Amino acid sequence: MRVGLVTSGGDAPGMNAAIRAIVRCGTERGLEILGIHRGFSGLIEGEIEPLDNRAVGGIIERGGTILRSARSEAFLTPEGRRRAVDEIGRHGLGGLIVVGGNGSLRGARWLDENVVRAIGIPASIDNDVPRTEMAIGVDTAINTVVDALNRIRDTAVAHGRAFVIEVMGRKSGYIALMGGLAGGAEVILLPELSMELAEVVDQVLHGVEKGKKHSIIVIAEGFAPTDHPNPPPSSGRLVAETLECDGTVETRLTILGHVQRGGSPSAFDRILACRFAKEAVDWLADGRRGAYAGLVGRRILPIPFTSLDEPCGNVDLSLLRLAQTLAH
Repeated sequence: MRVGLVTSGGDAPGMNAAIRAIVRCGTERGLEILGIHRGFSGLIEGEIEPLDNRAVGGIIERGGTILRSARSEAFLTPEGRRRAVDEIGRHGLGGLIVVGGNGSLRGARWLDENVVRAIGIPASIDNDVPRTEMAIGVDTAINTVVDALNRIRDTAVAHGRAFVIEVMGRKSGYIALMGGLAGGAEVILLPELSMELAEVVDQVLHGVEKGKKHSIIVIAEGFAPTDHPNPPPSSGRLVAETLECDGTVETRLTILGHVQRGGSPSAFDRILACRFAKEAVDWLADGRRGAYAGLVGRRILPIPFTSLDEPCGNVDLSLLRLAQTLAH
């Protein structure tokens, strides 16, 4: 059976480890793996080539994806999907493995329901895919945030300043919560729990009153204060300017941005990618369809594509309360 392999949407550390494992596990199962470049855009354009074991050598430690990635507006149109269907037929693909986040897995779901058997592998640093405890790339991104917090804290202590660190997470505050907890942040602001800017100021002032000479405020980019219905593109900038203008404490802003996506994947992400890939290949080879791999406890289980319609629920607000207790 010929199987197409797509990495789509935002890149995540560990995607290359997944590619390597899919090709080598697929070869062992007698599958022919064809790499599709630039996600669904490359599928539409027919940018497809065979991948063998040697083609994926020396990539397990590399960030990004050797197949490259893209977000495809064309795939959302009837004409784009028709062209994708044509390319699937032209290359004789009998199955598809899609590595990516929510949008990419929804694309896999459409293809599975209408065109060809498909299996998904969640790869998203936001960790916002329902019913899997972790997605590929999350652990590496959190460690990148923690490393940045360690460095910023040195400067914050030296100058007695507050630092606002904006991290990725438009709809999910998972990176902010876990990175802030591990990095010892005094304040963590999430899309899942809004508050007024005055409450943020009060939290920082509370720390000053208790003798703290510095503050680390970690904010997910999707945080929206309740008293600002139309926040600016950077909520981090809004919070930093509020603290600075209020005179609470001298404040600086750091936006980590896409540095969180890159870099060599952690051991955890490499192992998770290998485990997801092995199960995805086996499921497809054994005739399964319509599911993505999920980490449930210690096991890798098939999660139906229909679960993508559920809320994620990976942000545990009890951990936010723990972080607040430890910041006192």
